[in-house]
Amino acid sequence: MLLADFFIRNAKDLPSEELRTKYGVFYGILGIILNIFLFGVKITVGIVTGAISVVADAFNNMSDAGSSIITLLGFRLGSKMPDKDHPFGHGRSEYISGFIISMLIILVGFELAKSSFEKIFSPSELDFSVISIISLVFCVLIKLYMAYYNHFVGKKINSGAMRATALDSLLDSVSTTVVLICMIISYFTDLKIDAYCGLAVSVFIFCSGFRSAKETISPLLGQTATTEFVEMIEKTVKECPYVCGIHDLIVHDYGPGRRMVSLHAEVPADSDFLEVHDAIDNIEKALRDTLHCDAVIHMDPIETGDSFVSETKTSVLDAVKSIDERITIHDFRMVSGTTHTNLIFDAVIPYDIKLSDKELKELISAKILNLDSKYRAVIEIDRPFVN
Repeated sequence: MLLADFFIRNAKDLPSEELRTKYGVFYGILGIILNIFLFGVKITVGIVTGAISVVADAFNNMSDAGSSIITLLGFRLGSKMPDKDHPFGHGRSEYISGFIISMLIILVGFELAKSSFEKIFSPSELDFSVISIISLVFCVLIKLYMAYYNHFVGKKINSGAMRATALDSLLDSVSTTVVLICMIISYFTDLKIDAYCGLAVSVFIFCSGFRSAKETISPLLGQTATTEFVEMIEKTVKECPYVCGIHDLIVHDYGPGRRMVSLHAEVPADSDFLEVHDAIDNIEKALRDTLHCDAVIHMDPIETGDSFVSETKTSVLDAVKSIDERITIHDFRMVSGTTHTNLIFDAVIPYDIKLSDKELKELISAKILNLDSKYRAVIEIDRPFVN
């Protein structure tokens, strides 16, 4: 961070989003410079020694330079202001760049495996030299430094692309270390293990690329918000004295620092409408100020003064929880008639309960009928948007 702070003036005074972009751009440029330098060193060592694994490792660094360019473009595109075609900004560009980096990691693993197989069937002697060893050790140290700063900065600014780059840098240092060990073993023994070690490294890189791809593509597919973020939303909303409960919480992720939240807040039906509306506005502002997300809150009036309705709701909740303790209900209402009473509510069912909506409605209706033969359940089945 000291290097970035030297080049980024007045970093402490910059807005968080602008500082985030500057960090991403700076370390993207630094990654390009270092990877091109490493390519030059390794390709020279590979040609001099005749080690195909070193040559493959050199081109791995060249692909890393391309990855750094993609990361840099991702930050530049992600920092663009919203426009009429993209009202939620361009933050997902960073997720896309992280996914492309992961694909490059997989491609490098495949190419290294191909080169290793060729070397297994056509082995050659390595030209060992102290300068070559020193050069490769120096390359390992540089890659470890790159892994450190990408991980540290990626965690600091919450960048999936930089975390993917950190993993790539760490794998490069492992790959180069294995190549270095193979050169030493091949020099002091008759074992020709260069190609086999290269194959093992390629499998490791290949699998890590798949893991990284999964991590970067998940936000694009609409993954759930973290438990910590959901808990902070619930805490902020429930601090309002008018709010009795919340449900249908949805978090839309449009890139780091660009999230939109929508939820339903249950409020007493006999409250003053204008006062409650003002309180909801204050909650939306609090979420924007503290969690940096835009929020849309729908008010659901519920009956809180009728003890019989409250007791019946508790009985219904106990009945549905006998199916599974994680099931919850909301928007509970009772509509009485001459022959029967409709109990109207939504039931939130976890995804791992494999019963169909029809089966669930029939099961819940039967349990409610056991409470009172006049009760008829009118149920809407929901699935949770957050964990």
